[in-house]
Amino acid sequence: MIRIIIAVLGLLLIAGCAPLSAKLDGSDESQKVVYLIGYTQGVAAMRPEGQRRELNDANHTYAKERDPYASLRLALLLSLPGTPFFDDTRAAALLEPFAGTAGHPPATGTLRQFAAWLHAQIGARTSEQHKSAQLKEQFDALRAAQISELTREQHKSAQLKEQLDALRAIERTLNERGKGRAK
Repeated sequence: MIRIIIAVLGLLLIAGCAPLSAKLDGSDESQKVVYLIGYTQGVAAMRPEGQRRELNDANHTYAKERDPYASLRLALLLSLPGTPFFDDTRAAALLEPFAGTAGHPPATGTLRQFAAWLHAQIGARTSEQHKSAQLKEQFDALRAAQISELTREQHKSAQLKEQLDALRAIERTLNERGKGRAK
């Protein structure tokens, strides 16, 4: 009898803690994040037609439900490099409410934290792209300056060669005159 009471109390205790543990670990949101990561990998492997279909579906869902899940799904698709619709600017704008920047509270919950992390990654990628573009511009400017300097040097060398050839011609003429007077 005591065993039955202890077993029932144990089951009640376990049953009572189950909803609490589900709320504490956010497993539903964690599962959504895991699903979205796998979904995004699947879309990345699709042909462009399939990718556009998924983007249209995500846009449609976002237009109907502007919840964190729909925003994150659309932002993940827009931030996929190599897709015909790659748009980091729009993806970052969709994730801005989760970024914890001025005017937006810090993200709470697994889904929102993942969105904030993705926003930070997009920002870092955009920053690196800007730095890369600046370095390319600097490289191109240096290269143009070197080409210009090389062209000037080649022109100067050609002028010096012409002057040297003219001096040799004068020397030959003088030598020929000298040989003609010596006879």
